[in-house]
Amino acid sequence: MTVVVAVYNTMPYLTECLESILGQTIGPDRLQVIAVDDGSTDGGGAELDAWAARYPDTVLVLRQPNSGGPAGPSNRALDRATGRYVFFVGADDRLGPEALERLVGAADETGADIVLGRLVGAGGRKVDQRIFAAGDRDAITLADSPLAWALSNTKLFRRALLEEHRIRFPEDMASCSDQPFTIRAVLAARRIAVRTGYEFYYAVRRTDASNITFRTPPVRLLQDTTLLLARAADLVSEPRARHNLLVRHFSWEVGKLLGKRFLSAGPDDRETVHQGVRKLADAYLTEAARRDLPVRHRAAISVAQYGTADDVLALARHYAEHRLRPAIADRGRYYVAFPGFRAPGRGFPDEWFDATAEAIALDRQDGPATLGWGRCPDGRPALLLRWPTWIPRQDGEPAPAVQVRRGPSAPAELSRATAAAAIPVDDLVRGESHGRFRDITFRRGARRYPVTASDVSAAGRRLHRLGGRLFLVGVVCGPDGRVGVEVRRITVRRMAARLRRTLVRG
Repeated sequence: MTVVVAVYNTMPYLTECLESILGQTIGPDRLQVIAVDDGSTDGGGAELDAWAARYPDTVLVLRQPNSGGPAGPSNRALDRATGRYVFFVGADDRLGPEALERLVGAADETGADIVLGRLVGAGGRKVDQRIFAAGDRDAITLADSPLAWALSNTKLFRRALLEEHRIRFPEDMASCSDQPFTIRAVLAARRIAVRTGYEFYYAVRRTDASNITFRTPPVRLLQDTTLLLARAADLVSEPRARHNLLVRHFSWEVGKLLGKRFLSAGPDDRETVHQGVRKLADAYLTEAARRDLPVRHRAAISVAQYGTADDVLALARHYAEHRLRPAIADRGRYYVAFPGFRAPGRGFPDEWFDATAEAIALDRQDGPATLGWGRCPDGRPALLLRWPTWIPRQDGEPAPAVQVRRGPSAPAELSRATAAAAIPVDDLVRGESHGRFRDITFRRGARRYPVTASDVSAAGRRLHRLGGRLFLVGVVCGPDGRVGVEVRRITVRRMAARLRRTLVRG
């Protein structure tokens, strides 16, 4: 099989990448590695020569002046490829040791023209996992799976498929060129398989954030996104597959144009991006796709389509500072109060700002909890908890509660932005779990999440009497931030032992 590596200034990551390829369990005698040096200036060319000298029958190094993106180098490598299968590896990424052997085995077993092996992020990079969530599958399509969210070229391709349909990378795109390539391939493939039981590929975020995805300036990214959407529209006609692609492209490529990149751009570039996104939305964004966008992208793209560049800028600044806050509850729906929401004279529909689906999925604590000792409304000593929340309570919603594992629960008050509860200390010391860490959770409807904090030193320990017994009650923060309580009964024997230890130390 053939492994293609397009190389441009990726040292020292290139070394680890090549080690992971030449160390594959499939063996170098079954590999053809074609590395194309796209005008590197960081010593990457010399590194490639060293590996070619070490593996002269396996590694082929090609050189060309810098082309501005991976498409040209990848096409040149494809023209020299001889393997039954082709796999593309980013020069700053790496493979799991058994990756290629497992992928070839899956392709031979299923007859698949394309095999996706599970990708994971490294160095802080995030990789969408939706395509892998359902486990191994032997046949998927753009219409019946989240394949639209996995359009990178980091897959195993049957080379005969690529040659039969003359599938190549568009060289007029500096970024995203792998997506039209992959879309053409998945549409032509007879079978596409997914394998999830192994970490096949590690997508690395470089410490200098200089992956081409991160370094492409906004106006050029707009140009590439415009080409991408036009090609996707030309290629895909099946309604469900087209819908899935539109949701992906507007959520990801178009959405990225209106976030951090928009904030860092100058006024002229912001206006260019604003007008470009408006044209893309006018041309391609269906109302069904708009409804399926995450609220942050739905709001930003809709405001770009029907508002001004200043409106988009205000929304981008708000999201950078406040994310999806504040949330507003209204007649069973949740909305994010982005700039423009119900603004007089703007006429922006509430639907653009509707976060109900995400609120249900992302109901969570929205900041560290504070804890201390105080009293319940009825005067009993209690552990008091308070933390910020994202989602306000709706009228008629069942009361939420906090609960100590294998122990008591207490009703929680949920205001617009805060949850609060008081757990009577009498309830904490009852039970058979003394001496054990018991975490505290927050239950709201069918959802439950652990209460977390960054510092519980203000609560400390408390001596508590229940009947004729004494207990030491402590608030503890676990290594993952989870808050819990530990209860220890104070007996005469323990008090005597502690006194002896004190005297000995004295």
